This record gives sequence, structure tokens and C-alpha cells, in this order.
Amino acid sequence: MPGAARMALLPDGRRVHLQHGPIDIVAEAFGEAAEVEAAYRQAGARFATILDELVAELALLRRPLGRTRPALEGPVARRMVEACWPHRARFLTPMAAVAGSVADEVLAAMTAGRSLARAYVNNGGDIAVHLSPGTSFSAGVVNDPDRPGLDERIVFGAESPARGMATSGWRGRSLSFGIADAVTVLAESAAAADAAATLIANAVSVDYPAVERAPAVSLREESDLGSRLVTVAVGPLPAQAKAAALDAGLAEARAMQAAGSIVSARLALQGETRTLAPPETAGATIAA
Repeated sequence: MPGAARMALLPDGRRVHLQHGPIDIVAEAFGEAAEVEAAYRQAGARFATILDELVAELALLRRPLGRTRPALEGPVARRMVEACWPHRARFLTPMAAVAGSVADEVLAAMTAGRSLARAYVNNGGDIAVHLSPGTSFSAGVVNDPDRPGLDERIVFGAESPARGMATSGWRGRSLSFGIADAVTVLAESAAAADAAATLIANAVSVDYPAVERAPAVSLREESDLGSRLVTVAVGPLPAQAKAAALDAGLAEARAMQAAGSIVSARLALQGETRTLAPPETAGATIAA
């Protein structure tokens, strides 16, 4: 079992680092010093209990969703199910939204009763955001973690319904059925963005000799994906294959936007991108 949860201010004196087992969060609040200090105490107190709550219900959280909504007790577990439930017609376990749901829960604790201009909780790239009127949030997107560099910048304001963003792809921490380098999604919550990014990244796929796949359990024995094939390597692809894969993912993203599940999305594969712009009233931009 992991040790105790840890919380510490980072050297810049502004951001706080929360770590417990596999959960590694950087959070920041903006406002008067006393409000920020109280917000960090609240975030730390709530964070200390989250991992144990998830472990207690992990067996249920690793089961694919079906016709009956699973009866879960923990607030984070319920957030996970809520985010994944609209997509239950496809293979999906609540674990698809775990990182975003943790970010949402910590942000809710951080902002409860506090007067903050802005705040964010970044859980490994899945980010929950609090914005007061007239403020905005900006984040950079990196397509390939092996070659870090700013590929795009995402900006959304308080007038946007977006309060969460998440990125998924075969290069990330999570296993993927698809071949996207990165799929970044904006949604009303980090949990919703997390689940959607997972499914859109899965849809960015094509059968081609340069794509190598292996059973998920051969990579991670505890994987909730079982023996399903996940991507382990993607060699150079011709333009036609890249276009087919990206167009398949974009179609998935458009269907989710039409259903109200997401605000916008950006898909990247080997130097090619597709962008699903937000509705004109959504107050968000994805720009180079």
C-alpha cells in the first residue's frame, strides 16, 4: 500500500504539490493570501482521503459499464461513473475518467467557501479549472512527451462552459486502442473531458503494418482492459493512413459535441492535426 499523502509548496512559493501513490497533482489558486492559504489547506485535507476511497471500490471501478449504473459510495467514484455513463454503449470502465475526476474533486474542495479569482488542479495533464467573471485560463499542449515543446495553446474564459481539459493518446500514461499522439478535449468538467479524450483517442485508428499492438495485460497485469489489444508502437505512416485515422477520431469528436458531451477537441498524429472548434458562443480557442 502507498504511504501517506504528501503536500508541499513548490519552490516558486505559489503552487502546491500533492502526491499519494500514483496520484501526482500540481495546483494553484489566485486571490488574497489568506484565501489562497485556506484553499490549499482544504485541498490537502480532501486529497489525503481520496486514494483510500478509490482503492476500496477499485474492483467495481474496473468493470465495464453496462445497463445498470454501478452503486458506488465515494464522491470521486461517482464522478467517474457520471462522466463515463453517456458513453456506456461502448466498452468503457469508469477508470477512463479517474484522473479528471480526482482533479475535479480536489478543485471542489479547494474552492469551497473561498473567494478566489482563479484556480486550477493539474492531475498529470487532466486539469480542472475555476474561473471568476472576467478571468481566463491558458494551457499549452505537447503532442509528443519524448520531444517536449509547445505545439498549441488553449485559452478559455469564464464565459465558456469549459471548466476541464484532458489529453489522451498512445504515448501517454494510459493505454489506448488508437494511434493518436495526443487528443486534447475541453468539456464542462475534467472528468467529462477525460472520458471523452479516451474514447476519441481510441477512435483515431487505422490498420497498417507500422502499427504494433499487444494485449493490455501483457503490459500491465492489473489493466482493466484485459486481453484487448492496445497500441505499443506506431511507425511512420503515409499521408492517407494518417488522414483516415484522424478523420475517424474527428467524427467521434463531432458526435460528442453534438450530444453536448464536449466543447472542443484537437487531434494530433505524426505532425498532422484536426481541430474541432467550439461553438461560437463557447468562449474558447485552440491556437498555435
